[in-house]
Amino acid sequence: MKRTVDTLIIGAGLSGLSVAHWLKQDCPGHRLLLVDGANHTGGAIASHLEQGYLAEAGPHGFLDNCEESNRLLQETGLDQECVKAPLSRFVRYVCLEDRLRLIPQSPSRIIRAPLISPLAKLRVLGDLFKKPLPGEPTVAQWVEHRFGPALLPFADAVFTGTYAGDIERLVMDGVMPGARELERKHGSLIRGILAKLSKNKKGKNKAKGLPAMTSFPTGMGRLPQRLSEGLKPGEELELNCLVEQIRPNGKSWSVEAEGLTVTASNLVLALPVNAALKLTAGLDMPDDPPPQAGIPEAWIATIACGFDGRSQLPPGFGYLAPEQEGRFALGTLFSSNMFPGRTPEGHILFEILVGGRRHPEKLALDDEEMTRRALADVRTLLNLTGEPSWTKVLRPQGGIPQLEAGYPGLLAWRDRLTTTYPGLYLNGFGWEGIGLNDMMKTAARTAAAIREQRQGAGEEAELKKIYF
Repeated sequence: MKRTVDTLIIGAGLSGLSVAHWLKQDCPGHRLLLVDGANHTGGAIASHLEQGYLAEAGPHGFLDNCEESNRLLQETGLDQECVKAPLSRFVRYVCLEDRLRLIPQSPSRIIRAPLISPLAKLRVLGDLFKKPLPGEPTVAQWVEHRFGPALLPFADAVFTGTYAGDIERLVMDGVMPGARELERKHGSLIRGILAKLSKNKKGKNKAKGLPAMTSFPTGMGRLPQRLSEGLKPGEELELNCLVEQIRPNGKSWSVEAEGLTVTASNLVLALPVNAALKLTAGLDMPDDPPPQAGIPEAWIATIACGFDGRSQLPPGFGYLAPEQEGRFALGTLFSSNMFPGRTPEGHILFEILVGGRRHPEKLALDDEEMTRRALADVRTLLNLTGEPSWTKVLRPQGGIPQLEAGYPGLLAWRDRLTTTYPGLYLNGFGWEGIGLNDMMKTAARTAAAIREQRQGAGEEAELKKIYF
């Protein structure tokens, strides 16, 4: 079958669905087609309901501090469905020396909290006198250089919670380019943040307090489900349609998929980094090949555990465990604390995270052994009575891209590629972050670039706030 469209989007995860939504919203009459090799939309987003327990095999939510995400919810009506857990009310913990230590979200409270020694707190101010490290320092190198070694376990927890990564390999220019820009411009991250706060006070930007974690009564799967409802099956959405080849054809693109040949003026690869690199491998840039054929990925298994009311969870979202603690689990999410309706009445639900960049070998365990070892780990930290009433090991649908050495160069190459081939756009999991807000923000920029008939251009790196 042959088709001709204005825009072909490859990948029906959140990135591709969001690009399609905004093209339909802002470009009436725009002919688009979204294709995916899977039999469902949503990519890594997958909610699991069983015996009255609702768990997530992928992301558990997103913060409501992103303009593009909020716009998407409003335009789809999901703002009337979503449920929120404010960070101001839900504390988080880091496991240190085999006990849970509460992490305040307020900077002033963090300073007063007895998490590190007074001398280590004073060392944090050494940032004011430290020159930026050259090259691409790892997160561990950067944190120790700017703030001292006492903060390494907390940095480890942060990037365990976001990337399931290894701070000895993740690079700051990849995971927090905004922080690197501030320190280069002002000579210090603290000075850069103070300058930014001063600028915001003089302008219209006002602090809005802590954001809230956002999800839906039926789980995160509701987000891609709702976005898919706006696409006509067989006309605007084709599943079980694996793309085999892309090639430029003058001012358009020719794409070969299973049983389908598509000619498109614009081609959006809304795919994880490695999948996109495979499709672009045939494009002719002999003097400028990609700096690497792919990037590492981290894989996580989620072990959902339901207990009856004799067991209790601490208040808050959950905890993370730095590598130095030597624990089996990366951390645990207190799911029934965060959002209502996740369990049968009178029960609790928590989800244990296992594996990650450092320990892929743990995912080779069978479900029974993994569950046994994970529960033995968390029982030393949580008040659990008896045996679980329900357990489920949710294996990952895909890996989490790791922004390690060479990643900034890969982004620069991506920009040169799309400049060389007008009408080509690359966004998706890992290209400019891994969070759901990152996906929706980049999708909005891509849709705007197509609407305005220009190539997508990266924005100034944003200083991302850290929330445990």
